[in-house]
Order: sequence, then C-alpha cells, then structure tokens
Amino acid sequence: MISSLNNDLIKKAVKLRTKNTSRQELDLFFVDGRREVLAALDSGWIPETVFFSESIAKKPLKLTDLTLVSEVVFRKISFKENPDGVAAIFKLQDSKLEDLKLSKQALVVVLEAIEKPGNLGAIIRSAYAAQVEAMVINDLKTDVYNPNVIRSSEGLIFKLPVIVASFKETVNFLKKQQINIYAAALKEAKVYTSLDYTSKTAFVLGSEAFGLSSTWLNSGAEIIKIPMQVGIDSLNVSVAAAVLLFESQRQRGFI
Repeated sequence: MISSLNNDLIKKAVKLRTKNTSRQELDLFFVDGRREVLAALDSGWIPETVFFSESIAKKPLKLTDLTLVSEVVFRKISFKENPDGVAAIFKLQDSKLEDLKLSKQALVVVLEAIEKPGNLGAIIRSAYAAQVEAMVINDLKTDVYNPNVIRSSEGLIFKLPVIVASFKETVNFLKKQQINIYAAALKEAKVYTSLDYTSKTAFVLGSEAFGLSSTWLNSGAEIIKIPMQVGIDSLNVSVAAAVLLFESQRQRGFI
C-alpha cells in the first residue's frame, strides 16, 4: 500500500497527468478511470502500473498485478473530480501509416491542427461509433494522450488507430490506397449530401479557429460543405465530423 505523496512512482504519475513534456520524455502516459483503463487493456495495451484504491472503488478490479494506494494518494494522481479508484500508466505506441490494414470500404478521418483535447476526444468517439478504421493527424497541436482526450473519447482512443503524420505522408498514403478524399470547407464547395461516400473515403477537417490550410484545399481533394443558416460561419469541428461520418454510414446502409 502506497500512502506517501512523496513516493517516486506517485510523483511520476502526477507529472504524466499534468505535463505533455513529461509524457513525451518518459514515453509514457496516464489513464484515469475504470472504463478507460479496461478499454486499453481489452485492446491489448500493456500497462506499466495499474493503481487501485480500495477505499474509493465501488467494486473490485479483477487483475493480478495491482499497485494499491491510499485514498489520499489516489486523489492526488487522479484527473477526475470524482475518481473511481482505478488508474494506470501505459507505454506510448508508435503507430505508422504503413502499419494500417484497411478494408475495401475503408472510412478514414484526417485532422489538421486540432487544438482542443476535448474536441479531439469527441471526434474519436464519433469515429469509432461510425466504424472509422483509422484517424490521421497532421500538424499536431495537442497531445494525443492528454487526459482530456482520453476522457472525452471514453477510452475509445485505444480501440481506433490514431496516427500522427505529415501532410505529404498522408496524401501519398491515401492516393496509394485509392481512397477518395473530401475536405471540409465553406468556399467553392459542394453540399456534402450530393456526393457518394460508399467506396473508400477520407474526410479531412481543419482547426477550430482557421479551418483547413491552403495546402489541403489545393491538394486536389473534393471540397465539401455542410449548409448552415446565414450568419453562422462554422460548426464545432467534432460536430462537423459526426455529420459527415454518419452521412457516409447512411449511404452505406449501416444505419
């Protein structure tokens, strides 16, 4: 039982919870919550440490190698206001585009310069629900394994390949895979419902503040838009992603 806040392992957990640089330097990240930890374990992620506080947890955790901590210690490392007594440290995985194995009807999401962890997590959640096979991130502006990303994705980040790659690498990969590319924008764009997404499809969405860069808009991708009432210039990027993804699933007869 660890009961000291000065324990080295506890100090490391706090650093991983609070600092992006610590996650990158140590090649580790922190996961807070029973649902999120079990999602990672179910998806084959191997933990370095699993923390468990019996005084907080409402039910036992059926794992053999647990690090027991006091309630005070767990509340120190936990990200949540109302923790459930389960947390873990995992090693980062370096996934690459060439490792992907896509189906004949693959649906892919490409994100450029997404800044808000909550939005990234929400997109991952919608993507998993819509049977997306992979997510690619260009010009990364937030840590993929930020606790807010993990929490807002409800742990589904562990069940969906999320790959960081450059614009050039992404375009080359999509073209090699013969995936149709649709970039979301407002100007000189076709209404998204007028196109066919039943074959291999990639939706590309840009940052919350600036949308897609000219690099993507001039890439040869089909430019699409979601019609909106006059006076509204954009949707939240996670909402826009969900609209596009579930239109593709509607066309494919999965809904």
